[in-house]
Amino acid sequence: MSISGGGSRGSGASGGAFGPRQFQLVLLRRMADFQQGLVEDALRELDSGRAEMREANRRWQAMLRSPRGRGAAARYRSVLGPPEDTARRRTGDLDCDAQTWRLPLWPDLRFEVLSVRGGGPVWNEWLVRAPDAPAPPLRTVDDLTPWSCTVDEAARAFAPARPLEGSAPTRWGLTFSAPDAAGQRQRVVAEFSWGLLQRLPDVRPLPDADATA
Repeated sequence: MSISGGGSRGSGASGGAFGPRQFQLVLLRRMADFQQGLVEDALRELDSGRAEMREANRRWQAMLRSPRGRGAAARYRSVLGPPEDTARRRTGDLDCDAQTWRLPLWPDLRFEVLSVRGGGPVWNEWLVRAPDAPAPPLRTVDDLTPWSCTVDEAARAFAPARPLEGSAPTRWGLTFSAPDAAGQRQRVVAEFSWGLLQRLPDVRPLPDADATA
């Protein structure tokens, strides 16, 4: 993690501007459900605390529920400013607009918003690896540490991975097989928040027939 231009404590007070700093606190609020220690470290880097994090999340939820609120894509532009990059992407049967923003707290990642091309609805919003940042080496279960990788990186490294329904809109799950340090294959369930790995709630040896398939 690295902070630059994060702002000072109290800049997220009720009624003040809601910008990249406050949005990072929103992401941290969801991640605190899994990784309180890492979130505390991030809050210190932001010179912030749990009260400001809760207030940022309250204001974000109010924006989402407001009947006069902006559409999702416009809301992100309002909060994060112009995207660092925009691209056209084909995903399945959909032509999508991909917009990405830099967040100081995660310099090797970008926040990506995918929307149906031509001003259509947003259907995905998560953290992805920055184009110029090296992907983490993911070879064994031991490499899957909290905040080490994104959903798509884990899915590629341990293909075929099967998506699991998350317990909240900003949560994703994957299940796949991966070797442990001794080379024994394990059935792994991985949980992600805002696209970033949070924990492995279930790791167990594969039955012999599946392990050798």
